[in-house]
Amino acid sequence: MTAANATVQNQLLREAAEWRLLSLLFECPSPAWREQVQALAAEVADADLKAAANVAQREAGEGLYHSIFGPGGPAPGREISYRDWTQPGYLLSELTSYYDAFAYQSKIVEAPDHISVETGFVAYLKLKEAYAESIGDTEHAAVTREAAQQFINDHLSTMTEPLARSLEHSGVEYLALAGKALLARVGPKRDQSSKQNLPVLSLDEDSEFACAEA
Repeated sequence: MTAANATVQNQLLREAAEWRLLSLLFECPSPAWREQVQALAAEVADADLKAAANVAQREAGEGLYHSIFGPGGPAPGREISYRDWTQPGYLLSELTSYYDAFAYQSKIVEAPDHISVETGFVAYLKLKEAYAESIGDTEHAAVTREAAQQFINDHLSTMTEPLARSLEHSGVEYLALAGKALLARVGPKRDQSSKQNLPVLSLDEDSEFACAEA
């Protein structure tokens, strides 16, 4: 591996850790959740993410989480809540096509369009890209990189800005910081009027490659 490839791979691993930490922060806290957040926070340099992870240790709780993301809460956590033209079945089918194309199997107990699942998918793609770079498979690295950006544009960009604004005023500091960090990566909401149907890059079964779990 060349020095340039090693630099690219290390950057991708850092980005994967940041996206995975975002995914965790948007999950409902579980008994092992704080330890996982703390461990990942040690691997990232982003100030907002580190602060969010630190505040979450004392602030996060299941009841608080559901009061924000649950029914009637100020910040819906599902993408379908931010779309005014898409049928739920269509959106879930499109997301499933994305996930299946890259063998993504989320262990998060949420709907496929939940913010924690979608950010977890981007983290997974970053890991797959890093793996492809490590073995010199530039074709798969490029396919995975393009798919990650397309997924961000087609899905996360729809919900990130309004979600971040709601979290900013939610009174929950760690979620406000997480929303801010996510918005910095995704950017403002995009116009979806020209969006094409099911824009998933297909992969032949023989060309799939595995990636060790983080």
